[in-house]
Amino acid sequence: MRLSARNQLDGVVVKVEHGAVMSTIVVRLGDGQEIVSAITKDSAEALELREGDAVKAVIKATEVMIGKQ
Repeated sequence: MRLSARNQLDGVVVKVEHGAVMSTIVVRLGDGQEIVSAITKDSAEALELREGDAVKAVIKATEVMIGKQ
């Protein structure tokens, strides 16, 4: 799969929670950090997402906020 988005993070699905309309997918990245994605339940079911699946989290945004204390 080739995409124009530059922020593509490889990881493994560690949790899938289906709601009535939306699903929450927790992906553990290679460095041990986790990222959470909220996608439609229909999309999660179409992708047949399961714990242990290798996936790619793709982040496409025009803004990235940075914070510092």
